[in-house]
Amino acid sequence: MKKQERPAVPSPRPGLIPFGDDPFLAPFRTALDRRRELFDQRQRQLTEDRRALPEFAAGHEHFGLNFRNRRWRFREWAPNATAVWLIGDFSQWRECDEYRLQPTGRDGQWSLELAPEALQHGQLYRLSMHWPGGQGDRIPAWSRRVVQDPNTKIFNAQVWHPPQPHRWRNPEPCGGMPAYPLVYEAHVGMAQENPGVGTFNEFTEDILPRIVEAGYNTIQLMAILEHPYYASFGYQVSSFFAASSRFGTPEELKELIDAAHGCGLAVIIDLVHSHAAPNEVEGLARFDGTACQYFHAGDRGRHPAWGSMCFDYGKPEVLHFLLSNCRFWLDEYRIDGFRFDGVTSMLYHDHGLGVAFASYQQYFDHNVDEDALAYLALANRLIHQVRPDAITVAEDMSGMPGLGAPTALGGCAFDFRLAMGIPDCWFKLLRECRDEDWDLTWLFHELTNRRRDECTISYVESHDQAIVGGKTAIFELVDTAIYRAMRKQDRDLLVDRGMALHKLMRLATIATAGHGYLNFIGNEFGHPEWIDFPREGNQWSYHHARRLWSLRDDPQLRFHWLADFDRAMLRMIRAHSVVGNPLLRVLLVDNSRKLLLFERGELFFLFNFNPSQSFVDLHVEVPPGSYTLLLNSDAAEFGGHGRVVSEQSFTRLPVPELTGDNLRESIKVYLPTQTALVLRRGFGQPD
Repeated sequence: MKKQERPAVPSPRPGLIPFGDDPFLAPFRTALDRRRELFDQRQRQLTEDRRALPEFAAGHEHFGLNFRNRRWRFREWAPNATAVWLIGDFSQWRECDEYRLQPTGRDGQWSLELAPEALQHGQLYRLSMHWPGGQGDRIPAWSRRVVQDPNTKIFNAQVWHPPQPHRWRNPEPCGGMPAYPLVYEAHVGMAQENPGVGTFNEFTEDILPRIVEAGYNTIQLMAILEHPYYASFGYQVSSFFAASSRFGTPEELKELIDAAHGCGLAVIIDLVHSHAAPNEVEGLARFDGTACQYFHAGDRGRHPAWGSMCFDYGKPEVLHFLLSNCRFWLDEYRIDGFRFDGVTSMLYHDHGLGVAFASYQQYFDHNVDEDALAYLALANRLIHQVRPDAITVAEDMSGMPGLGAPTALGGCAFDFRLAMGIPDCWFKLLRECRDEDWDLTWLFHELTNRRRDECTISYVESHDQAIVGGKTAIFELVDTAIYRAMRKQDRDLLVDRGMALHKLMRLATIATAGHGYLNFIGNEFGHPEWIDFPREGNQWSYHHARRLWSLRDDPQLRFHWLADFDRAMLRMIRAHSVVGNPLLRVLLVDNSRKLLLFERGELFFLFNFNPSQSFVDLHVEVPPGSYTLLLNSDAAEFGGHGRVVSEQSFTRLPVPELTGDNLRESIKVYLPTQTALVLRRGFGQPD
């Protein structure tokens, strides 16, 4: 794996302006300088100016259970403990002198060294921890493998030292990392159709080919870190160094990643460092008998909305744990980056709950947790030093300026930010507005509203929109008609309208995307209903925790038309390098007629959101050149009405006015109701 460091201030992508050029930052220069100094000071504190940050962030090679030089070595940090034993199958789950850890005299560290025959691959173990006034069993904090007994539901760590470890075939994505990710967000457990929990092997065999065929170049895997409650969607992590065993073994996850790399796909995982599960035995809560070993003391240590534990990002040992966790996944599993979950919750003392971020002052006042900000900056610095081409994505809804700026300028150096306002806009239109009342000015503003100094990933819907209480976009559009009118021979105006808008929403989002695009598994073909994992409230049902691929594959149903359109759309976007192209010029935003026209590179996107009016001989002002129809959302092959002739070219008419220095011409286009056309500009002679 490449270890070279990135430049301190990496070159921005085309079209980005320097972070410092934002005039609204002028009153906060001192604050930014203070943050930059804080980041550097925190790194010096951690590394003592004697070693590089990646060397510091190698705690996984020191703590936990490791097999080195034909000896087992186990280490744990538990400063409040008075005695610690390793217990398990090998000790009949009793405290034995042979397996008693000894204090090392190094800031609360405990250690144990054993002969190779003392532990065997597959054996179960945990810690028996004693502290002043109490004791309890604990899953080691640095465990790399944690399993749950299917009968007792008890979690234990597991010795993992397979005789035949995975041998990597494809250390990096074939063809290199994507500059502009087209992300397929997926959850391994719910990726299969049969009720139950899907596996890494099933995902590799059945889902990877679908993702490749669909045209995405990046997979974002959710819920990979071990979490005791399946219905948490992986958001309440208990063991940060263990891949969830409910999906399979570490080798099977490595095979999935290896196979994805061989297909040219980058793989990033959801990294939940914003909080942790409140579980005590299988989590980090009260690990050594105190509430504030890894977390803040008192009310600050408990998230008021999620009931989870909040890390103390100012404590060096916590930073060592979290930074080592970042490096571990890069080293051990060769993943290509992270989506950092819950960044807003990390950044603010009030977690951003119920806050409307309307002023730059809010990004620099006393509510900002600068310890968390420093951690995020160091995490990105570390990740990009270990893996210069890694992808890091911030899930932040506050709009904190500088998340994508270099740490040398007081930023956090994220590669991308999720454009969370876009799905909010789409679903507000679907839920609250009639089609004829859609505000296209507001819509286009939300689609293109991004800071000019950072990269964003646009999307119509992720898993968030359909988690319990929400619906998928197609279900919002067609409601119960999805159960009775999705056969090809069915005639239903609501379904026609839903399918048309489903295509327009996705095309408008990716065509205006700044630097990346995301889709949640199955939504490309209009997956119905919602997401709901087995829990007591639904009688532990898997009905809504799976993907109904049979809907997409059935040639008699309409769902495959949506998937076919999504695939054609992505192929066009990739072939013409649309995402990331800095040229995005508005031609027309007409709220009265519900028309949205713009050009992006060599492509011209024409949207008619009008539910009742088609436009014959619509004049579109364009630069000189030849124009041909590249994509038609109303084509019969995509479930449309076929009202536009495919692969046609367009007659140009001169326009006497000058626009800038270029003579403009006009083409006449037939644009039916709720239809989008994409035209390609060539440079041939006029007809």
